[in-house]
Amino acid sequence: MKPIHLLRASLHVLIAVFSVGALAAQSAAPPPDPIVKEGVTRKIGEHTYVIMDDNVPLVPNVGIIVGSNATLVIDPGLGRRSGEAVLREVAKVSRNAQVYLATTHFHPEHTTGYIAFPASAKYVNSKVQEAEWVANGMTMTQMFARRSPATAEILKDATGRPADITFDRDYTLDLGGVTVRMLAVGPTHTKGDIGIFIEQDRVLFSGDVVMSQSFLAAGADASMRAWMAAFDAFDAWKPIIVIPAHGGSGDGTLIPANREVMAEIRASAQRLKQQGQGVEAVMKTVTDEMTARHPGWPRANGIGNAARGAFNEAP
Repeated sequence: MKPIHLLRASLHVLIAVFSVGALAAQSAAPPPDPIVKEGVTRKIGEHTYVIMDDNVPLVPNVGIIVGSNATLVIDPGLGRRSGEAVLREVAKVSRNAQVYLATTHFHPEHTTGYIAFPASAKYVNSKVQEAEWVANGMTMTQMFARRSPATAEILKDATGRPADITFDRDYTLDLGGVTVRMLAVGPTHTKGDIGIFIEQDRVLFSGDVVMSQSFLAAGADASMRAWMAAFDAFDAWKPIIVIPAHGGSGDGTLIPANREVMAEIRASAQRLKQQGQGVEAVMKTVTDEMTARHPGWPRANGIGNAARGAFNEAP
């Protein structure tokens, strides 16, 4: 018979083996379907509810704003199943017959859930974002559908939904006792990015223009001037809660924190341009510099586009 200490050692080895096997099984598990989760809606203000994305790819942070006369849904998710899930959550917190929709940008995980909403729901959108959907919305939706069979199934009947109300730069929506302010700020993450501010609760839904512990995913047409102007406009609202398009939320200090990172990118791009480097070299060098300064931050693929915007606008 083995001594007790050898039996204990063998038991520890078996536990370690089973633990490693369990971790391997977890890591091999497929990611959850990109559907807005039900039953986790949180109230964060007198009028404002949020369904956080739980860090699931292709799921946005969803806003539900409830006034005495109408309810607004912000970013209703990817495809019909997400839209239906959001509608069921809306029914738990609001009895308003009138529902409005708004989207922080045109990407399918923010927009295509709107196909589940009835025709009576009024979609409010900027003219720039509307044009962006017409130009690229279905192309991107089809690209998303190719990511996996599950995503293809979710998006099988996805289509665009023309806005019922459009605006150029800004729009104010009165839900009854709560005022929602919308501001078009692109070209930043996209040409048609919109910040949405719930005035009475001082909550900002910032889209991908302000994020938490993440690089900002600048689009190919990103303007550093537009981004800095967006920070200024958002800061002027004095939000106490900021809900980015994806990931964790924060307070108003997220805005200056994001401004500081973009200012670093702008300064590096301008310095390298003055040294005679071309745009491609600047994009690569700035990306390398920023990922070294902020190791582990996601969305580093957007740094180059931000650097190019700063390069093009530099004297």
